[in-house]
Amino acid sequence: MQVTVRLFAQLRERAGASELSIELPDGARVRDAIGELGGITGDLPVVMAVNREYADGDAPLAEGDELALIPPVSGGDGGPWVRVTDEALSAESLVARVRDPRAGAVVVFEGVTRAVERLEYEAYAEMAEPRMAAILTEVADGHGLCAAAAEHRIGTVPLSEPSVVVAVSAPHRGEAFAGAREAIDRIKAEAPIWKKEIEGGEERWAEGTPPPAA
Repeated sequence: MQVTVRLFAQLRERAGASELSIELPDGARVRDAIGELGGITGDLPVVMAVNREYADGDAPLAEGDELALIPPVSGGDGGPWVRVTDEALSAESLVARVRDPRAGAVVVFEGVTRAVERLEYEAYAEMAEPRMAAILTEVADGHGLCAAAAEHRIGTVPLSEPSVVVAVSAPHRGEAFAGAREAIDRIKAEAPIWKKEIEGGEERWAEGTPPPAA
């Protein structure tokens, strides 16, 4: 049977391709597919996803499945507004999305490129957007927010331009500040998005943490 393997960030560079097609025997599992790749993961802790659902090494594979290998990440249907885009981000547009007559406070966080010439971001967008939406839903419920929204840029982000924007509204400033802080911290830790720093011809992938397999 044939399985498509999607690779990101360091794994993509190691393989020289973002997508590979491999042949496996019937009854093969995720660990068999990884073994077929010849140790491409090396010392990187990776999380696996089959057809955009997190999976472990024992998960079975079938003809036509998509297996994504997700390295450490840099650090919805009617739900919160989320978007992964290669377009420039606008804090004002997100503020407009979270304004609510119940809200007495709106907090916006912008993460901007600093200290290096530029950053390059890569994402597994099909999983990043649902994960970001789930995070915002949980944060809104936990802090009593009126609304929440987040956008993350991919591709090249020059010095001083925003790569991620989070906006939340709440009845009071305490909940708004706490909700915005938790939202950005969790998006950086959990969404499958990777960052490469570029300065003076030198390139370096930012260190990260393995995303949760759930």
